[in-house]
Amino acid sequence: MARINQPLPWDINPNGAYVPILVEGKVVGFCRPDFAKRIVDTMNESDKARKALKMACYDLVARSGGGSSEVDSLAEQYLAKAQRPKSGTGAIALLLKDRQEELDLTDDEFAKFCDTFRLSRDELYAIYAGADLDSNQLTPLARILGLSVDDLIDVWKGSD
Repeated sequence: MARINQPLPWDINPNGAYVPILVEGKVVGFCRPDFAKRIVDTMNESDKARKALKMACYDLVARSGGGSSEVDSLAEQYLAKAQRPKSGTGAIALLLKDRQEELDLTDDEFAKFCDTFRLSRDELYAIYAGADLDSNQLTPLARILGLSVDDLIDVWKGSD
């Protein structure tokens, strides 16, 4: 016997409302109002930050006597430097910082935590400073980060 109150596969939510998200007057998508507000605010802040960067680069180029054609190139260089590294020691250093935040530990507590996995405080700070990794640090780092050694090597070497 079929259940009477079994939900149907297709349904509507007459109380659910979506608002359009506009870019320069053109609709690019629809979203719930609370998410739409956060998305639009974030994107507008990003635009303001890019404009401020361009203005600062223009000032730097003008003071150094360069031409206005150098502004875009300089801005792109700064944006590239500001991106989160996807590989190398810098990426591992950021993974360590993320792990510290995840565990909600102070710098000193995290250094002690790492030391329990046989990664000394000096080695930890050398990684933060961008020093090259030694192969004997891979196992402790993998344990600290909760990754396999192979996954850590992929991050370190830049494999996808």
